[in-house]
Amino acid sequence: MAGWPCKTRVPGWPCKIGYVRFALDATYSIDSQPSGIAVYSNHLLDGLAAAYPQEKFIHCYRPKQYWRARRSAFSNVSNRILLPALPTFHADLFHALNQRIEKRPARHVVATFHDLFVMTGEYSSPEFRARFTEQARRAADRADLIIAVSEFTARQVSELLTVEPARIRVVPHGVQMPPGPLQGRREPLILFVGAIQARKNVTRLVEAFETLPPPWRLVLAGAPNGFKAAEILARIHESSSRERIEVTGYIAQESLNRLLSRASIFAFPSLDEGFGMPVLDAMAWEIPVVTADASALREIGSGAALLVDPHSVAAIAEALRRLAEQEWLRVEMIRAGKVKVKEFSWQQAVDKTYAVYKELTG
Repeated sequence: MAGWPCKTRVPGWPCKIGYVRFALDATYSIDSQPSGIAVYSNHLLDGLAAAYPQEKFIHCYRPKQYWRARRSAFSNVSNRILLPALPTFHADLFHALNQRIEKRPARHVVATFHDLFVMTGEYSSPEFRARFTEQARRAADRADLIIAVSEFTARQVSELLTVEPARIRVVPHGVQMPPGPLQGRREPLILFVGAIQARKNVTRLVEAFETLPPPWRLVLAGAPNGFKAAEILARIHESSSRERIEVTGYIAQESLNRLLSRASIFAFPSLDEGFGMPVLDAMAWEIPVVTADASALREIGSGAALLVDPHSVAAIAEALRRLAEQEWLRVEMIRAGKVKVKEFSWQQAVDKTYAVYKELTG
């Protein structure tokens, strides 16, 4: 089959692309400060190419990311292609990795939905909420099948976007395992990982932490630029325990690993999550977890974490106190967490995603 016009290629790269089975929107894999969607994208893009060498894939990017993308290390991944201004795809299937589809560029279309929290709470500006909602509705309407990353997200897609359950497939995220044997000594340190924003419930976490005595410390590891971050940072500055609270800003994985190896408690009382990768990652690092008895966190943490009402400072404080004071409970939560993470893997996510492709293409 004829190749694509050379005007879309990168200078010096092969001109012909030809027919491919699967095209994926790789836009969100390019991120200087990788979020959960970037982690998901990179695991899917590389995992599919590695696990299914008999297939041919193409990675597509939007303009801002197009020139920053590198050529794939896998021989079965074709040239970069620019979105959304595409000619007709020589592809069986297009996969939108983050609930965004401007048009149908292939005969079959799959969209991954990570969360819909923007539609359900005061977690963004009204303008962003309207734009996000329209984008989500278009993606739901244009996809033949929808991948939801949790049962919770699947229900939200069905209820908020009026998608029939028969079009939804649940494919959970994986877990990032430690790079080697765990070493080092645990410290009286409570760790939170995530952007400083209203949805993450950082203010209530800080208020709960203030009830714990020294030498316990709280480390908030994440970019301080989320929705209503200024108000949260002001509350931290005024805290009676300010000298025991550290706001690191965004940190690279190597530095985050050092914190994960030192922390004795992981606190993640977020108000709304479509999945909750930080919870599983903490369990993989053998840290007992306090998380919210709500959204997908109830699903991910059930049986392996202390689940609390995220709107109750007293409930969060009591869970932190119990883990701080009761070594036997920390040991039990660590054991349960090690069992829980065995239910999830990125390879499983890759294989289940490929199964969705095959369901549509045969």
